[in-house]
Order: sequence, then C-alpha cells, then structure tokens
Amino acid sequence: LEMWFGWRANPHFGPFHIASFILIGGGFWLLSAAWPVLYRAQREGRLAREGVYARMRHPQYVAFVLVLTGFLLQWPTLLTLISYPVLVWAYARLARREEKDCLSRFGDDYVRYMQQVPAFIPRRRRGPAPSQGEAR
Repeated sequence: LEMWFGWRANPHFGPFHIASFILIGGGFWLLSAAWPVLYRAQREGRLAREGVYARMRHPQYVAFVLVLTGFLLQWPTLLTLISYPVLVWAYARLARREEKDCLSRFGDDYVRYMQQVPAFIPRRRRGPAPSQGEAR
C-alpha cells in the first residue's frame, strides 16, 4: 500500500504495515483472552458472560476479523481482496446461527444478555458490567 501512495519509506515500517501488526496482534490478544472464558463456560454448561464476553457477545469473530484486516493491509492481493468480504460475511452469519442455538439453550438468560451486551462492537462502559444472573 505504501507503494500505491508513492511513499519511499521502508514498507515494513510504514504506517500500513505498523497498523497491520497492531490489528493482527490485537486480534490474537482478543482471541487468547476470549478462549479460556468460553472454554470454562462450555465445560460448566453455562453462558460465558465474564471477561471480554461482558463487553461483546462474539469476541472470537471480532478477533478473526481484526487478524484478517491486518493481513489485508500487509498483502492487498486480488485473493485477499476477494476473500476478505466473503470471510467477514461468513463469520457474521456463523455468529447469528450460534445466537439462535444459544437462545434455544439458554432462553431468557440469553435474551437479557443480548439486551445488555452488543454483538460485535463494545459500547463505552457506564458502570460495572452486569453479573451472570443480574438483569438491568
């Protein structure tokens, strides 16, 4: 991308490459923060509502999209340009399908969770996050 803009800086230290490292690193950090929370909740047969799941319902898919976006910035090839929107759409569709499963499994508890916690983009926090059994 730096070459497209005519910048003569080292492309490995240009703004797009640095941004890609931040996105990829942030995505892997988010995925590593989400995984143990989800794993524990699944083993205990309960809804994951703590950690990053207190801020967004689908941190694992947000993490994948951050990593994909980082790779797209590093290597904007025809293949990545075509596959990027397809993969984002597939992850969004998978998240919605998982929500239907959670609604059938957890019922009203998941409805309250959906009302309190956004799917993909966290809101600015106003006070403490609700606990698992607490309704607003």
